[in-house]
Order: sequence, then structure tokens, then C-alpha cells
Amino acid sequence: MKAIVCIKYGPPEVLKLKDVPKPTPKNNEVLIKIRTTQVTASDCIVRGFKLSRWSPLGFMMGLALGFRKPRQPILGMVLAGEIESVGRDVKRFKKGDAVYGMTGLSFATYAEYKSISEKECLVKKPSSVSYEEAAAAAYGGIIAGHFIKKANIQKGQKVLIYGASGANGTTAVQLAKYYGAEVTGVCSTKNLEMVRSLGADSAIDYTKEDLLSRGERYDLVFDAVGNKKTSKLKSQCKKVLTKSGKYMSVDKGSPKSIPEHLELLNKLFEEGKYKAVIDRTYPLGQMIEAHRYVDKGHKKGNVVITVGQNNKTET
Repeated sequence: MKAIVCIKYGPPEVLKLKDVPKPTPKNNEVLIKIRTTQVTASDCIVRGFKLSRWSPLGFMMGLALGFRKPRQPILGMVLAGEIESVGRDVKRFKKGDAVYGMTGLSFATYAEYKSISEKECLVKKPSSVSYEEAAAAAYGGIIAGHFIKKANIQKGQKVLIYGASGANGTTAVQLAKYYGAEVTGVCSTKNLEMVRSLGADSAIDYTKEDLLSRGERYDLVFDAVGNKKTSKLKSQCKKVLTKSGKYMSVDKGSPKSIPEHLELLNKLFEEGKYKAVIDRTYPLGQMIEAHRYVDKGHKKGNVVITVGQNNKTET
């Protein structure tokens, strides 16, 4: 099968399109023919080993993934596709089911096939949802879903989402609205209308506005981009909390990939209350270009990869 292999840590050019053995599912696994995957910010961090090896997080990353090169050379944590075969002990799924989900640290979704345990974060895809939409939903659905649920938002509370136009932010806006919050999204000028279209009651341009001068106080501030981005407005976020307000960041904690978060997205998809935001779509063979784009840090929503179409690599 075709797969993108990360031969060592480094820039996007370390990714190579190669022929590798097709996996065989174990008794408790399903074999998925992957239709779409996604390039996430996490993928780029892993590919480039963008943490100091001498920092606690960098050392832990090296222990988990490998210090000189990835132990699992096929990256990617998101997939959407069709089950081609099932192990004899599998109960939840059957051949032909359309599914999507996340593989966690087993990675290996930058490929035409992936074997995964039926107990992992995998759910059936609604027929009304495309494979592109499903792949776009999975990453933010897990990460933003974890933090928004943990925040225990109550109806009528005021929620500020910093980074509202990214993969996590676009999902967080919609989930916070689902739980009844009054949502303010923070993004750049070009994304203000898009964030409002997702249900945000208001949107703030972090390049132009001063948060403190607005006089608003928030019950929850959710930083959907983490420490990798800074701005004057971001530094003000903790100063606009109510006395009992919570500040949460995607940097803090490791969300578990559990199917319940995606089951909620399925419900919202079918009720017309959730939209998967796709910035760009690339074929598998243009993975280098996709990583270059995500590395810039300005993607709107998600970058989706189609598998099995135009797998010829760049030259």
C-alpha cells in the first residue's frame, strides 16, 4: 500500500511517499480502507520534534515516540474510511461500515489502510456526513470536546474562546453554544465573519482590539491555541475572568480519545448544529505541501488529506 513515511525528524521534506506492507487486523481489530485523514498541528509538532529534548515535555515525547526518529514512521492520528475486514472477536463493527476517529499515539493514518482495535476512538459516520467532513471533525471533536465538557458550562454563562478560527476553536465555539453559553470568539480580521457564522454571539479581532477596555467578564476563557501563539490580547485573557471563572488551555492536560465526544458530534451533525470547517484539501501525494501550509500557523479550521487519489508525490 502507499503511505507517507517520516524518515527522520525535521522539516516537511522528511516526509516520503513509499510502498509499505498492508496491515493485517488482529482478532480484536478492524482493517480500515482510509478515504481521508488530516494534517493537525500535533502532527507537525511530532514531525519536527518541536520541543526541546532537554525540557520535561521534550524528554517525555522522546521516550514515547523516539529520540532520533519516530518509532512509528507513518504519522497521522485522524482517519475516516470504510471497514474492509474485521477480526473474529469484533462486535461493534462489520465489513462495509463507514467510520471515523482517532488513533492516538499508534498514529499510521497517512496511509491507504490502518488496523485499529474496535475499542479505540472509532465511531460510525452518519450517511449525511462526507469523509472529508468526518476527518475534519475528529481532531477538534476530541480535544475541544474534552475541555468544553470538563468546563461544565451552564446555560447563560459567558465564554471567551481564543483562537476561535482553528481546528479546536471552531469546534469549541459550536459546542459552547450547544451547552447554552453566550460565546465570544477571538480571531484575526479575515476570520471574524466565519466565526460569527458558526454561532458566536460576537467576535473580537486580536490584532486591533483591547480586551480590558470592553469591560466584559467571562465565566470561562478557553485558549484553543496554547502557548505557541502570543498577542497582547491573549495576555489579557486571564484578567477578564469572573471571580469564579475558569481559564483552560489546550496545553494543559492530555485529552483522552474517547468515542463519546464523536458520538456527540454525530448528534449535532444530524441536527444541523455542527459544521466541520475545512480550509484546504490535498491528495496524499502532496503531504509535504500540506505540512508546509499547517506549519505557517494560520489555517482556518482543518486541512484534510484525501487518500487513494493522485498519490504521485511532489518533485
